[in-house]
Amino acid sequence: MLITPAFAQAAGAGGDASSMLMSLLPFALIFVIMYFLILRPQQKKVRDHADLVKNIRRGDTVVTSGGLVGKVTKVVDDDQIEFEISDGVRVRQMRQMISGVRAKGEPAKGDAKDEASAS
Repeated sequence: MLITPAFAQAAGAGGDASSMLMSLLPFALIFVIMYFLILRPQQKKVRDHADLVKNIRRGDTVVTSGGLVGKVTKVVDDDQIEFEISDGVRVRQMRQMISGVRAKGEPAKGDAKDEASAS
């Protein structure tokens, strides 16, 4: 006899895939914007910090994340460095806790030979 409003609404929206695509488009657009404004620059920053930490050598002046400034006296291993913050005061620090390098020092005599043979 008479069609109820629920059946009438379901019949009209059953084959409309473009409206579903249009409703998901803003979410996709937000994801793309977040990728280019947040995720990509953060990945670049992490990559640059890893390169900075990897290239620390004896003689560099470094700043730790705690604010200490000192001159690298010894590279202990891949995870630690030793630097001097005052005359006769040496501190060991994890490489990942270095926030910046203020001045690059001269490479050690052994490092210069290694660089020449690697080139």
